[in-house]
Amino acid sequence: MTRFQKTCISLGLVFGVLGVFAATPAMAAPEAAVTMLMTKDLADMPGKEAVTFVVDFPPGSVDPVHRHDAHAFVYVLEGSIVMGVKGSKEVTLTPGQTFYEGPADIHTVGRNASATKPAKFLVTMVKDKGVPLLTLVK
Repeated sequence: MTRFQKTCISLGLVFGVLGVFAATPAMAAPEAAVTMLMTKDLADMPGKEAVTFVVDFPPGSVDPVHRHDAHAFVYVLEGSIVMGVKGSKEVTLTPGQTFYEGPADIHTVGRNASATKPAKFLVTMVKDKGVPLLTLVK
C-alpha cells in the first residue's frame, strides 16, 4: 500500500468519525418522569377534574415552555427546582415550598436547580375533563 493510499484511508476514517458526530444531535437534557397518582371527577364542579401526580426531575432536567390550562399547585418533596411563569420572576424552591400556576399562565421556566442531584415534586391540578395536562408553547 502506498503512502498516498494510507493517507486517503486515514482521512476517510477521520471524516467518517466526524460525520457521525455531526449527525448526532447534542446530548439532550434528561427528561422528567411523571407518575400519575389520582384522577377524580369533581361532582360539585361539572366538567372539572382533579389530577395528582409526582414529577421526578433527574439532575439537569429542563421542561419545555408550556401551559397547563388548569390551576396547578406544586409542592416540592426533594431537591430544589426553579420555576417561573411569563411576567413573573423565577423562584428557586426547596422541600416544603409551594408554587402556583393559573390557567392563563405560560410556564417559561421549569428545571432542576442541580446538575448533580435529583428533585421531586407533587402536583395537583384542577382542570377541564379531557384537556391535556400540558400544551407546548412556541
